[in-house]
Amino acid sequence: MAIHSSNFKKNLNMENFREKLKGFQRKYLRGLAHGMKPVILIGQKGITDSVVNAIEEALDAHELIKLKFIDFRVKERKKEFIGIIEKKNRCEMVGMIGHTAIFYRRHRDPEKRKLSIPER
Repeated sequence: MAIHSSNFKKNLNMENFREKLKGFQRKYLRGLAHGMKPVILIGQKGITDSVVNAIEEALDAHELIKLKFIDFRVKERKKEFIGIIEKKNRCEMVGMIGHTAIFYRRHRDPEKRKLSIPER
């Protein structure tokens, strides 16, 4: 089966090729998030379209956000929600402390980036 260049270019999404953060980078981001308050609260309705949109807006504005699970105490359920958030919002969880998760997504526009992540 041949891949036609026009179809390949159309389906090519550079976001899919971003590298995952390394451990020292996640540690750095967790340190930055230490003094932050959660900007999104996940309640009994779980992940709704409005929650996804709110996370999208928060990531666009801040790049690094905290999210708190209010009604979900089961670890497997939180992991499921985290997977959904990472997929729908194209972000990465950098840490989880209790019922609070920290997410990061680099801003698409280099001029609007607020955080500089260390490289080795």
